[in-house]
Amino acid sequence: MTRPFTSLGPQEALHAAICIEERNAGIYQRFAEMFTEFRDAESMEIASVFWDMSVEEKRHSSLLQSKYAERFGDVSCALTEEDLHELIEVPCLEDGDVFPGPESRPVPARDRALQVALHAEKSAHNFYTKLVATTTDKPLRRLYVELSTMEDGHVTYLQGMLSMSTAEKHEVQ
Repeated sequence: MTRPFTSLGPQEALHAAICIEERNAGIYQRFAEMFTEFRDAESMEIASVFWDMSVEEKRHSSLLQSKYAERFGDVSCALTEEDLHELIEVPCLEDGDVFPGPESRPVPARDRALQVALHAEKSAHNFYTKLVATTTDKPLRRLYVELSTMEDGHVTYLQGMLSMSTAEKHEVQ
């Protein structure tokens, strides 16, 4: 039987967040490997973004694991992501996400890949922000604030990367 994320205690919620970051690191790694197989310049740009995101998700997982150890020591948690109703922050590739479309102004491959990551990070930030607004348990609310802030950092980073790309494009023209 699955449970809503809102039914989790602080230990379970933090454990779930670690699982989510680790899952995403694996997804981004598989995306990167897939695009590396194409071996063309555009695919390598896309793969590079996904490799970077895999590393970043692993870094987030490590930070959350440190927080878990500080708060709960070596007490294990049996909760898995399959135990949850919600799928949180799942990077996914739709047909037109990274492959060039028929737009009048083509979007660089790197930017298309960044948009995939940005969509996932925004959804996670929004998810945790809603939990902050609806949670009255103080330790749990503090955790959700931390998770929301962490995801907001990812959103800001990715938006900055997209802005730099746009600025570079304007400098070339």
